[in-house]
Amino acid sequence: MSSDLEVSALAINVTVPPELRWTDTRRGTEFLLSTLNVRLLPDGHLAVKAYGRPVEGGRGAYVSFPVPDRPELAALVAEAGSRAGTLWAAHRGLG
Repeated sequence: MSSDLEVSALAINVTVPPELRWTDTRRGTEFLLSTLNVRLLPDGHLAVKAYGRPVEGGRGAYVSFPVPDRPELAALVAEAGSRAGTLWAAHRGLG
């Protein structure tokens, strides 16, 4: 394979531990945020958005939310990125 192979996206989904979850409101509906989508940007930094379900139940819309600037969430994102890198590096090819 050529070293100029273009990989356009690297993204992982991370489950937020119950003690770190939070709520946010969109269009009058309160959501419990329980999943993070973490992307590796071309410059090596990470970008993150949060997703969840309406507190009152139901599926709700697939709407992204910003992640609060909290040290424990930043640590979760960093740890998830490192863990994903380890898992990708150890892949065994197509099953």
